[in-house]
Amino acid sequence: MVSESPAFGEPVALQPQPQVLDFLARRRSHSALTLTAPGPSASELSELLRLAAHAPDHGKLSPWRFVIFEGESKARFAQALENIARGRGDERLVAKLAKLRTPPLTVAVVSSPKPGAIPEWEQRLSAAAVCQNLLIAVLAMGYGGNWITDWYAYDGEAAAVIGLAPGEQVAGFLMIGTSSESPRERERPDMAAITTRWDG
Repeated sequence: MVSESPAFGEPVALQPQPQVLDFLARRRSHSALTLTAPGPSASELSELLRLAAHAPDHGKLSPWRFVIFEGESKARFAQALENIARGRGDERLVAKLAKLRTPPLTVAVVSSPKPGAIPEWEQRLSAAAVCQNLLIAVLAMGYGGNWITDWYAYDGEAAAVIGLAPGEQVAGFLMIGTSSESPRERERPDMAAITTRWDG
């Protein structure tokens, strides 16, 4: 099902959506190790990426891009990362690749800041907002998802395998599939402990 978006310049009538609040109250990430086939179809993935791009973007720069990993190409990517890890003799890095190998689909959201007046920090935050939008859209579509980074999001050799340009960084890998088990609710922060009201 494709969600209709308004045309450019068209007034957007936003209505209260209490069901969205209920959804956010229940939002939980799924363990990547519980995500199995099937993943989203090609048309569903296109829809998910379109909705993910509905993120705050100061300056309308679109300072992010998507890299899709699935099927044999994802297996080759995981193998390339394993080769890097084994070349360093670090089995812990190899073990962490199970989160990448298990789900049928992975989407890397790449932060790609543009030169100009908009601070780079704001552009990096926009990429994070894209990750969150994508995760919420995945769950709302009925799939399981997990936003992770792990070592291969920060590693220079891994960046070369992905094809990152200078200045680009992985904001997140979104692991997507059909959840084989329901996630359990996690401990939430004490809101009073992390909330203040500025009074001058």
